[in-house]
Amino acid sequence: MKRLSLTTSAIALSFVVAACTVPEKTEDAANAMPETVAEITEAPDHSEEIAAAYAFMERAEAELAAQSHIAAQAYWNQATNITPETNAAAAEAGAASTKLAVSLANESKQFDVSVLPTELARKFNMLRTGITIPAPSTAGAAEELSQITTRLDATYSTGRYKLKENTDSVLKLLGDLSEAERDDIVEKGLTLDQLSTLIENNRDPEVLKEVWEGWRTISPPMKGDYARMVDIANEGANELGFESLDQMWLSGYDMPPADMEAEVERLWSQVEPLYEELHCYTRAKLNDEYGDDVQPRTGPIRADLLGNMWAQQWSSIYDIVEPENTGEIPYDLTKRLNERGYDAIKMVETGEAFFTSLGLDPLPETFWERSMIVRPEGKEVVCHASAWNLDDEEDVRIKMCTEVNSEDFYTVHHELGHNFYQRAYKHQDYLYKTGAHDGFHEAIGDFVALSITPEYLEQIGLISEDEKPGADADTALLMQTALDKIAFLPFAITVDGWRWGVLSGETAPDAYNTAWWDLRLKNQGLVPPAPRPADAFDPGAKYHIPGNTPYLRYFLSFVMQFQFHKAACDQAGWEGPLHRCSIYDNKEVGERFNAMMEAGASQPWPDTLEEFTGTREMDGSAIIEYFDPLMLYLKDENATESCGW
Repeated sequence: MKRLSLTTSAIALSFVVAACTVPEKTEDAANAMPETVAEITEAPDHSEEIAAAYAFMERAEAELAAQSHIAAQAYWNQATNITPETNAAAAEAGAASTKLAVSLANESKQFDVSVLPTELARKFNMLRTGITIPAPSTAGAAEELSQITTRLDATYSTGRYKLKENTDSVLKLLGDLSEAERDDIVEKGLTLDQLSTLIENNRDPEVLKEVWEGWRTISPPMKGDYARMVDIANEGANELGFESLDQMWLSGYDMPPADMEAEVERLWSQVEPLYEELHCYTRAKLNDEYGDDVQPRTGPIRADLLGNMWAQQWSSIYDIVEPENTGEIPYDLTKRLNERGYDAIKMVETGEAFFTSLGLDPLPETFWERSMIVRPEGKEVVCHASAWNLDDEEDVRIKMCTEVNSEDFYTVHHELGHNFYQRAYKHQDYLYKTGAHDGFHEAIGDFVALSITPEYLEQIGLISEDEKPGADADTALLMQTALDKIAFLPFAITVDGWRWGVLSGETAPDAYNTAWWDLRLKNQGLVPPAPRPADAFDPGAKYHIPGNTPYLRYFLSFVMQFQFHKAACDQAGWEGPLHRCSIYDNKEVGERFNAMMEAGASQPWPDTLEEFTGTREMDGSAIIEYFDPLMLYLKDENATESCGW
């Protein structure tokens, strides 16, 4: 055992040191000492244990792969048609998957990782840390956990809010509705899609307040289930040798958990000054729009005024914060997509064409036959956009309720990035069929989407050469991007910052909501539009909390996508501003990009990162370079403001 070997060596060394400090012996005494011969100890033979470990891992990967295919189909059926039957089937599949993963992880403890070859040892660590929500081996625990997670997912996905006020104005704002659609809203309430549309497009603070608070009425019933789930999952993490589930999650980055937390702090410190300037500028513009009674010019920002249900991205209020006295962007991408006759299918086809322009193979025909690209009529579905791989080979799909707008145009590129990544590493062993770390998977599609520049839009015929903005419009272009990319960063660290406190036991259930808003104020400078009720569970109103999707991956991806973008533009020989670079149709970059994806998780992520970017360290400096012109503009605009909160 590694720890025992180290201890034994330390004892041996201390004996040698002590022997060197003994007073000199007399000659007679020395002659009386028996002659000793140094013994050479052979290294122990671990060949049998290593052979057994290889055999175990081969069996484990085969069993996990087989169960993964069964569970993926059950989860897909439930996500695309939520019924009591599909919920039950998903819960059953989830319980079986959890029991298998936990059983194999516990069984793996019989092997001493320290004596195994490096690659095999890495697989053992992945097996032990790769369970998102582990259950203990206690009878019934996996089944209870799966029922809870399925129930949480269904509660979120079917949530609706019935308007108490502003009904007529809201129905008007939703545009042309059929009589059946109006009746459905009045009888059942507004879906998240409809509520989000109102948050994005409405500028009446009273309507925004009701819609924002209304969506958060769906989550208080989740709180008891969530707290129970945390207890079960922590028992599972303990059984696998971790102090708590947050430590287990943080162990999946080829470094100790404490080092990973320090890495997040380092990366955030690189980009935090840019967020603070954006916050200051946006708050002043909101004050100009709404006045002191709604949004004061100092202090935090009201979360419902930022054009997004969770205030995680702010691009929907570009009309309020649009820079003055700079060049204009002479087109509206949403309007242009509609004018050019784009529908949901054409949006996805355009996204696919970007990847194939890099030399990657087209998506299989089954992608088009099996994906859910629009919301189906007559079914309750999980509309949250996601990419799927049902067989670890070619059965890749997306699930979206796609709308023809600029936001979903970018989202399509993001989700397809997952699919092309999934297919690229299909030849790897089962445990390596994933991203180099989870941030890689999220970064791939967004890295490609950074190439959706005016130059790219001209190349695919969405704008003409005359409509391509000049250099004087760079501030406006960068502002649009920053409202999505920079505004998101502190939200991303808030979600898992809150969750780490919950999972570690630092945050008790009765403090869930207080801790949530403490972090949102600290990291984002945001407050709710009014005091929250005592039973509020606002974290549950964000999909990734009841859906148990770790969120650190998104923070890392938002840093790394700019790092990838800069590396790719350097490879392409681009010499202009980084934000104007597009790698569309560059086969040379595509070849190196595909090589990075094909590696999957088969090597430590710094190796994969270095092969594409030339550095082994995640770094936020590319973000600073990308937004440097905007940073100068913001500092100038904020010169007379009292920034901070």
